[in-house]
Amino acid sequence: MKWNRALFITTFLLPTFAVFLVFTIYPLFRGLYLSFFDWSGGSETMNFIGLGNYRELLSDEIVGQAIKNDYFLVFWKVVLIMLIATFFAVALTRLKLREYGFYRVVFFFPNIISVAVIGVLWSFIYNPQLGFLNAFLSLFTDKPVETNWLGDAKLAMWSLLPPSVWAGIGFYMILIIASILAIPSSLYEAAEIDGAGQWQQFWNVTLPLIWEQFKTSVLHIVITTLNGSFIIVRLMTDGGPDNATQVMGYYLYQMGFKQYHLSYGATIGVLILILSLLTTLILSRFLKRETIEL
Repeated sequence: MKWNRALFITTFLLPTFAVFLVFTIYPLFRGLYLSFFDWSGGSETMNFIGLGNYRELLSDEIVGQAIKNDYFLVFWKVVLIMLIATFFAVALTRLKLREYGFYRVVFFFPNIISVAVIGVLWSFIYNPQLGFLNAFLSLFTDKPVETNWLGDAKLAMWSLLPPSVWAGIGFYMILIIASILAIPSSLYEAAEIDGAGQWQQFWNVTLPLIWEQFKTSVLHIVITTLNGSFIIVRLMTDGGPDNATQVMGYYLYQMGFKQYHLSYGATIGVLILILSLLTTLILSRFLKRETIEL
C-alpha cells in the first residue's frame, strides 16, 4: 500500500521536477558559469577571464543607474499598489456595495490584458501631440500642452509608474479580498459592540488577520519588479532617454542580445539574482510578525 502511494506521488512529482530542473536550475547555473568567460554568444571559443566581468560590472555607471531605477519602481509600486489595493479591498468587502461584482471585474481587467498592449496603450496616452494626457491638460491652459513625458529624462521614470501600478492593483486587490472574506463576521460584530469604528476595526481586526497575505503580496511585487520591469521599459522608452529609464533586466537584454556580449549579460543576471534574494530576505525579516490564527 505504501509502495503504491509513493509511486503515485512520484509519478506526479517527477515531470514537474524535470521541468523545474531544465527551465530554472540549469539556466541559473549556466548563467553563473558564463559570467566567468568572455563570450559573444555566437563564437565557438569562450575565453576564461575569471572575475573580469564582475570588475567591469562594478565600474559600469549604467548598472548603478539601472539598480537605482529598479528600486525606484520597487518602492513606489509597493507603496501605491498596496495602498490602493487594500483600500478598495476593504471598501468593497466591509461597505458591502451592491456593485461589488462590477468593481471586481473593472479593477481586475488590466490583469487579463497583455503587458505589450498596456505598454502600447500608455505610449499613446503619453504621446506629446496626439496623447490623451496632454489633450486633457490643455483644457486648463491657454495654449496646447505638448509635454514629452517619455522623452524627458526627469519625467520618464515617473511616467512609467502609472501603467505599472494600474496593471497590478486588481490582482492584489483580489488576493486581499479573499483574505478579508475568510475573517469571521463575529469578530467585527464584537468590535462594533466594543465601540470600534471602521478605522479601528481595520487596524485591530482586518490588518493583523490578513498580514500574511499582505506580506506575500509585497514580496511578490518586489520580485516581479526586479525581474520583470524589462517589458514595460522595452515597450515604452527603450531604456532612454540617455539611460534615464534603464533597468537591470533591459540592460541584460541589450548587452546579451543587441551588443552580443552574452557573458556580461549573464553577469548582470547573477547580480539581479543576488539583489532579489537579499531584498526578499531583508523584507521578510522586516515584515515578520507573529502569526494570528483564527
